[in-house]
Amino acid sequence: MKKIAVFASGFGSNFEAIIEAIENQTLKAEIVLLVSDKPNCYALERAHQHCIETFTFNPKEYQSKKEYEVLIAQQLEKKEVSLIVLAGYMRLIGDILLEKYSNKIINIHPALLPAFPGTHAIEKAYEYGVKIFGITIHYVDAGIDTGNIIEQTCFKIKENETLEEVERRVHTLEHQSYPIIIEKVLNQLV
Repeated sequence: MKKIAVFASGFGSNFEAIIEAIENQTLKAEIVLLVSDKPNCYALERAHQHCIETFTFNPKEYQSKKEYEVLIAQQLEKKEVSLIVLAGYMRLIGDILLEKYSNKIINIHPALLPAFPGTHAIEKAYEYGVKIFGITIHYVDAGIDTGNIIEQTCFKIKENETLEEVERRVHTLEHQSYPIIIEKVLNQLV
């Protein structure tokens, strides 16, 4: 069974969707580590509920990104991680991890890239007035949501649909799609 590490900074709803897919056996993988840069985020509580080991760090306690990424890489190596899955991880991945896990780090973004990269993508797209919303699952590179696209899924906004309704639909789409694409990516790994 292939081993994955999930990186999260917040609530962890995509993390939970991945856990559920594994428990339902629709995703054949094992989450061996949750990595978080926020020692109090709810994703950590989810990990504890499912007996998933965690590694947390506070970036402000390190001289550089390189310093804490070396520690993360050691944890990933110890756990024999095949794929890193970003699920609401709000930091750019640095050279240490990008080199060690080249084409083995994926991210999910709540917009149809290359439009609306970065944070608050749903709100930005809604305020812009787009008629088609969606998600992008992509490989991670040194940029902000600039890696090669693996998959995009979309839906047409309904007339008078509120931002909250659109957000719910986007998150539902994320939760359905991410485990499927993780499985696909894992099957392509050598």
